[in-house]
Amino acid sequence: MIENLVWIAVAFAVVGVYLSWTAGRLDRLHTRMDAARAALDAQLVRRASVVLEVATSGALDPASSLVLYEAAHAARQAEEEQREVAESELSQALRAVFADADQVEVLKSAPGGVEAAEQLAAAVRRVPMARRFLNDAVRAARALRRHRKVRWFRLAGHAPFPLAFEMDDEPPADLADRPA
Repeated sequence: MIENLVWIAVAFAVVGVYLSWTAGRLDRLHTRMDAARAALDAQLVRRASVVLEVATSGALDPASSLVLYEAAHAARQAEEEQREVAESELSQALRAVFADADQVEVLKSAPGGVEAAEQLAAAVRRVPMARRFLNDAVRAARALRRHRKVRWFRLAGHAPFPLAFEMDDEPPADLADRPA
């Protein structure tokens, strides 16, 4: 009788330790996801800031400057629900303006243009990496949250279901291939 109770207590302890470990793992994934989201946000803000600087520098023709300025301003001012669309439109504007390799050379030939081109190239290369890190963390958290044990024992608590950040982040070819 006592021996059975001891085995039951040991079984409950093992299950409790396993559930605690799983909850800790899920918490670490949520923390990683929050850090990746903050890093993506920082990279998106940096990209929009660099684009605004390039657009207002006078190095580009007025039409290109206006297209970049409006897209970057819209991306910085977008509400959370519209952020993916606004950032995608900024990527499309960058590709449209810098579709011609000569446009990059025009930017580089302006005073301070080499630094601006390097900053812009670095910014457009970092956004896809930051988004990939976030989406990898979201994928891992979703996979763990789909397990029955997580759902049955409500190990996720009140944390919202993780959402990926889906946007068009393809950089202009002439900027993406340039070393920073």
